[in-house]
Amino acid sequence: MRIAIDAMGGDLGPRATVIGSLQALAMHSNLEIEMHGPRDALEAELESLPKRLSGYRSRLVLQHAPRVISQAMRVANAMREANGSSMLGAIASVRDGQADACVSAGNTGALMALSRRELGTVKGIARPAISTAVPTQGGGQCYLLDLGANVGVQARHLVDFARMGAIMARVIDDVATPRVALLNIGVEANKGVPSVREADEYLRQGVVCHRDGYGFEYIGYLEGDGVFSGAADVVVCDGFVGNAILKASEGLATMLLSRLQETFEAHLTTRVVRAMARPALLRLKRRLDPVRYNGASLLGLSGIIVKSHGGADVKGFAYAISRAVREVDMDLPSHLARELSDAVRPEPSILSVDPDSGRADSGLASDAQPDDSHPQR
Repeated sequence: MRIAIDAMGGDLGPRATVIGSLQALAMHSNLEIEMHGPRDALEAELESLPKRLSGYRSRLVLQHAPRVISQAMRVANAMREANGSSMLGAIASVRDGQADACVSAGNTGALMALSRRELGTVKGIARPAISTAVPTQGGGQCYLLDLGANVGVQARHLVDFARMGAIMARVIDDVATPRVALLNIGVEANKGVPSVREADEYLRQGVVCHRDGYGFEYIGYLEGDGVFSGAADVVVCDGFVGNAILKASEGLATMLLSRLQETFEAHLTTRVVRAMARPALLRLKRRLDPVRYNGASLLGLSGIIVKSHGGADVKGFAYAISRAVREVDMDLPSHLARELSDAVRPEPSILSVDPDSGRADSGLASDAQPDDSHPQR
């Protein structure tokens, strides 16, 4: 298995991506890394590797890519100036069959746009979505999508997200019948924007289940406080809401862990209690640590692309690579292509109306906006 790495995309520079990649090699004996970036910068990092990782250097190859797409670069500029960049080089390796997956901590908009252009999307999916697992009560997890790829969505996009999320939960986590929920401001039928209420109608009809019986259980609306309850295996929302929830939950988890540590270090007696409770506290930290859940999948593409958090450290980037390894092992794109091409497309039941333009969205392909084009290889 070979995974292509965009070594220059993260906020911490190539140090985190290089050492994180070597840690991933230590974790996965069948893994090879193809690292894209300026050769001089990458070789300098490899020269200063910790001794414990130097033995894995033989399974890492460098591909010179002199240009870098910055986090601040506009997507349109990134598309025009991508040639020679580490991000495009890593994506192109997947496109050309030289790598099985790509991992990048770079500009999310540019990564999605370039991946759509170079790889294309699964048949029947107009808009790919970004998805990641978040921890839930009882030691489980659920998939939250979309996380920022699609700020404004129509009902049919939410239905597509539900289908893709259910396939992810079933294939990656072996959930026999995933429970899927729509995120909403209430559980009453009249709550929410028109696109959410229309998607709810589609999903209640059950028309998107696989005709051979492989589907999911739609459990209706879920409010924000239910995302981490374990009530659902997949929670669906638009990219604006999903990104806000993800960032807020990461910040809350970090704050709680920090406050917990401060509390135990405040007095002698609490330090004694901390020493006695250390095993339990370490387990709690492992469960809540956002780093453990780093690695968001760009679902709906005709290839495996995993987005690492831009600020991920060495450990976080290694987790993102492990996410890609798991998706390659399970051949996720093939499952998506097979099941989504066989699924029944929903017909409209109520109209979604754009409050700004007054334009009705029937949820049919004929209503696709220009950015819904289906890029091919």
